[in-house]
This record gives sequence, structure tokens and C-alpha cells, in this order.
Amino acid sequence: MLRWTVELEGGPKRVNHAAVAISDRIYSFGGYCTGENYETTTPMDVHLLDTVSLRWRLILLEEPANLTSIPYQRYGHTAVAYNENAYIWGGRNDKDGACNILYGFNSNTHAWFRPDVCGSIPNARDGHSACVINHKMYVFGGYEEETDRFSNEIYALDFSTFSWSLIVPSNGDPARWRDFHTATGIGHLMYIFGGRSDHGGNIYTNNEIYCNKLQIFDTLNRTWIEPETTGVLPIGRRSHSAFVYRGYLYIFGGYNGKFDYHFRDVLRFDPVHLHWSMVKVKGKGPCARRRQCCCVIGTKVFLFGGTSPSVKPAIPNQNNDSDLTDHSDLHVLDFAPTLKTLCQIAVVDNKIKTDCLPHVLQWEIAAMTTNNTISSARPSNTNG
Repeated sequence: MLRWTVELEGGPKRVNHAAVAISDRIYSFGGYCTGENYETTTPMDVHLLDTVSLRWRLILLEEPANLTSIPYQRYGHTAVAYNENAYIWGGRNDKDGACNILYGFNSNTHAWFRPDVCGSIPNARDGHSACVINHKMYVFGGYEEETDRFSNEIYALDFSTFSWSLIVPSNGDPARWRDFHTATGIGHLMYIFGGRSDHGGNIYTNNEIYCNKLQIFDTLNRTWIEPETTGVLPIGRRSHSAFVYRGYLYIFGGYNGKFDYHFRDVLRFDPVHLHWSMVKVKGKGPCARRRQCCCVIGTKVFLFGGTSPSVKPAIPNQNNDSDLTDHSDLHVLDFAPTLKTLCQIAVVDNKIKTDCLPHVLQWEIAAMTTNNTISSARPSNTNG
């Protein structure tokens, strides 16, 4: 029984951030919040979520002798996990623009490091995607700062040598130039979905395309595949989330600029039968949003942050960030909720008195109440 089981407020208010799951912890890197100053190159913030206690804390880092080993605060970057480390690449801020330096973060020591890399290093960009397949990080697409264009190239970073290489496809039509899509690794295949393209091809002309075709890159024979899919095809979108559970690809949320519409749907793709389906999820769940993060640990998906349309009236025919509200909430999507969890939800939903229960159970039930506040070392920004 797929169900939204937790909704908590009080975490870090972040948009366009990047996150990874390592063991039973989630690390969130960077991002922005409306009203904050991004004309500086302050060190990137790192927030840690304990997925057992559901408490956030800001990791306070000792300042190293060499500040070049710490990435500056940014958004539109990617993060992947490999061998207990998180690797951050790309992204931009409003002072120094985009970046193409690789940074590593040790989850055991909470220390940043900067690996020595070689090979064909990709141009600086943001809005790209990254995933790990067979000990390599594959980077696709994004908007390149230097050439001022969309990309549809694939680069791979070999973690055994830290060597970059440009992957030249041997067959098939490459996915269209785009940014703010998702790339998800299942086996040796990379699944590309969504994103913002343009009728101008690799040049942005403000005539956007939101394609709903799923395209696959086979990393073994370097071939692009555009499968014929069946079922309920998703509406094209960007800034959505993609995650894998038991071999299925799931999509949540996102935004379509042609319709000016934010999504809160959950869709599932079966890579064996090439079939899309709309997933019915019990529970309230998050509001429609984009630019959030989703991380899977065990049977649970932890979703946090992002931005949604503001409740205040927007200026007609003018879409900008001032019409959006940034989020500091945490939602848990459970693929296999326990009987204990379901009973606790029933008590909360039906407002059953808990006076006769042990104090521990009373606390656990109270913690599941909607809009309960969780601890955060960083105060929420009230100017968003």
C-alpha cells in the first residue's frame, strides 16, 4: 500500500538544491531561498537529515587552510553518492556564474575535498543531470555558461581514475538539447525524461518545448533508444523528481511553462513492459511544486524543499519568482508502511483519544500530526 505517511515543517528552506542518501542519512547541498543574497561566494551549506528521528541539522564545517577545496554556494548543480562520498558538480550563483569543478564530500568526516581530474572536462553549466552507472558518473545536458547554449552531450567521469571523457554515441538519435530534466540509471541504461527544450535547438529563443518522450542511452554500446511506450503518458515538465524503487522508475511533480502549471502527480514507468501508469497514493502528500529533492532509503522516499505558486494574487501575464513560495517541509512516501504506522495514522485521522496508551506511543502519534515542527539548526527564511 503506497502512502504518504509523514508531513513535517521546519527543515531547511531550499530550492534547486541537490541531495544524496548515504546509509540512513540524507545530505542536502546548496540551493537557494528567495530573498537570500547570491552575489557572494560563501561556502556551500550542507544539511543532514537523520531519517530515523526525522531531524535536520546544519553541518558546521571547520574552515580548511585551502578554501578552494570547498564549493561556493550555488543552485542547479548535481550530487551523486559513491563509496560513502558525495560528489558535487556544476551549478551556478549570481556572482561567479556556472562552475565545472568536481568537489567531494566525505560523509564520515564531513570534510570537503577536491579530486584531481583529467581528460575532457565538460564546460561549466547548470540544469544538467547526473547519475552513477557501473562506477562512472554520467552527466547529460544542461545550459552551458561559456557557449550560452543548451547541451545534449554526454560526459562520463570514471571514479577509478577520475578521468572525464566525452561519450560519442555510435547509433540512434540523441535526446534533444535541454536543461532541468532527469537522468536515472537502471542497470546499464540511463533514462532521460522531461526538461526544458527550445524550438531554437541548442539556442534559447524563449519558445520552449516540454517533451514527454522517454529516451534511453545504453552505456554499454553507446546507443540512443526512443522506445514506443504505452499507458498514461506524463505531461511534459521540467524541475521534477525521478527515483527508482524495485526496478521501476517514478516521476513526481515538476512544472510546465507553456501551461504555467505545477504538478503533484506520481507516475510509474515499467522498463520491462515499457508502460506508464498513474499511481494512486493514499494520504495527503505534498502540494504541487518544482525544484524539490527526493531520496530513497529502504521502502521510503524522502521529499523536501522546492517551490510552488504563491497564494497571493499574481500579476497578470507576468510569471516570475516573486509569485512563488519556497518550502521547508518534509514528506515521506512509504511503499510498505507497517501495521503500526497505519494504526498511528488511523488514530490521527480519526482523532481517537490516546490517553490510555503508553507515553512513547503518544509521542510517536503526536509526531505524525500534520504540520508538526521538526528541529533544524538553520532558522527558516521568512523573506521567501
